[in-house]
Amino acid sequence: MSGGRLTTHVLDVSCGRPAQGMRVELRRLTEEGDWELLKSAETNDDGRLEEPLLEGDSMQAGRYELLFLAGAYFRRGGSGGDASYPFLEEVPVRFGIEDPQAHYHVPLLAAPGGYSTYRGS
Repeated sequence: MSGGRLTTHVLDVSCGRPAQGMRVELRRLTEEGDWELLKSAETNDDGRLEEPLLEGDSMQAGRYELLFLAGAYFRRGGSGGDASYPFLEEVPVRFGIEDPQAHYHVPLLAAPGGYSTYRGS
């Protein structure tokens, strides 16, 4: 069994707290060039998912996309606002997994007007 895993968390930097209730989708690029949905989950009150997106045998080398549904989060009142048409609707983060034994942590720092991401630990 592989020891690697893929995790994420989301922080709402405009108010300095975890982004609770943001939907996150994980997709993998197929050999045909299509994005296959692997998993969909929602962040908890700490801005994290209850379990890794990938781990063990499901952790494979390849091209992946995390799609953060930021617009729905901000429309529900994230950052204390209730924008009908938030600037950010979806935030796609495309990345590669080369070593299935490694821990890949891909956090999102989100605000109504922009975002940042990086490979964390």
